[in-house]
Amino acid sequence: MKKLLIASTSTLHGSGYLDYISEKLSVFFKSTDTIIFIAYARPSGLTLAAYTEIAQKAFDKIGKKIIGLHEFKNPEKALKNAKGIFVGGGNSFVLLNELYKLNLMQALKSVIISGTPYLGTSAGSNLCGPSIGTSNDMPIVYPPSFEALGIIPFNINPHYIDPQPESKHMGETRATRIKEFHHYNSQSVLGLREGSFLEITGDEITLKGTLKARVFKQGVLAYEINSGTDLSNFK
Repeated sequence: MKKLLIASTSTLHGSGYLDYISEKLSVFFKSTDTIIFIAYARPSGLTLAAYTEIAQKAFDKIGKKIIGLHEFKNPEKALKNAKGIFVGGGNSFVLLNELYKLNLMQALKSVIISGTPYLGTSAGSNLCGPSIGTSNDMPIVYPPSFEALGIIPFNINPHYIDPQPESKHMGETRATRIKEFHHYNSQSVLGLREGSFLEITGDEITLKGTLKARVFKQGVLAYEINSGTDLSNFK
């Protein structure tokens, strides 16, 4: 039975890394003391080791040990033996490219489907949809495909920001970017605001957190959904 937490972000403004969700993580990872950390997204170009240290400090607070997947000689075997997995944020294109390069996509998908608890933040959330086509990241590398894990049947736009009428910024809004995406792609998109996350148990998908999320469907006017909404049939 699938068990996932798909979060918009790892850090809320004014709080520490994963602090806003730490109590939830303590329960979510209660069956293991060791979690495999996939650090390949490398925010700001951090080294894999430095990023793993950041994650470890957060998980120290709930008594869990982090081991970077990059530390294993056989990462595929490590995934298959994992009791918990965390995929951190950063650049979605870099993350996906590395997973394809190491031939880990199928192994990762298989263990998630079989029930290994999976936490994804930002890029790690993008990875769960059909594609990373609604990432906010620059395509600084080119993966063999934009196709992602497809664990959920819709795309995520993490860190979703509403249009600001008073802003003098002349670039496209997130809503405009997603409209452009729907000119060429049919899958729906969920705009996850900071502090929001999806909780998945088996086939049940529920929006959690204190904020609403914004739903984008091809050819349909975007609309809001409340925290607690069941998204199990959302496509």
